[in-house]
Amino acid sequence: MALYGTIINGLLILIGSTLGLFFTKIPERYKETVMHGIGLAVLLIGLQMALSTEVIIVVLLSLLTGAVIGELLHLEEGLNRLGDWIGSKFTVSKEKEGFSVSQGFVTASLIFVIGAMAIIGALDSGIRGDHEVLITKGILDGFVALVLTTTLGFGVALSVVPVVLYQGTIALLATQIERWLPEAFLNGLIVELTAVGGLLIMAIGFNILKITKIRIGNLLPSVITIVVIYYLYQLF
Repeated sequence: MALYGTIINGLLILIGSTLGLFFTKIPERYKETVMHGIGLAVLLIGLQMALSTEVIIVVLLSLLTGAVIGELLHLEEGLNRLGDWIGSKFTVSKEKEGFSVSQGFVTASLIFVIGAMAIIGALDSGIRGDHEVLITKGILDGFVALVLTTTLGFGVALSVVPVVLYQGTIALLATQIERWLPEAFLNGLIVELTAVGGLLIMAIGFNILKITKIRIGNLLPSVITIVVIYYLYQLF
């Protein structure tokens, strides 16, 4: 079932948001330790995926070309500006109306939808029927939803709608990719796409652990350039 991972992801966001309504304050040390545990698990998943590569040069060239495109387009900065702009349109004074439903919705939606795990996980669900990435993302999203709900309120739970629509659409489209590409080519492409996605997910893990600050948004084009580079590799 292509949508299984997406549905689980959405349910975990709802569970986290519901639990968050019953907590007014979570000690900082609990948040930090749990996030460290999640970061380590994300690193492990990314490493397992990255090691699946059979043609490391294809992965390397995909990341290099993707990084150049991302930097030229300033994707990371653009995503941040988009989030700030949308957030500014929905910000409501808490002193007047308490928690803003719109603010919670927009903030959570941007956090859960924008990122490599959403894209790679949905592709994995659609192409391979592998939901591990989206389930892991769901666990991470659920905890983040719990924390956000304690400060932003019920609006966080509504973010499940764009998450399910976005990831579900990618997963369903991915199920049709075999109609456009030969089976032998597709099987090899999936392996290398998985490896590229694994490296991006490892970058998320490093960022969660605050080991470094990788501009993951500027590396996202590598998910697209891998198709062209792998095609050229097979051609020559």
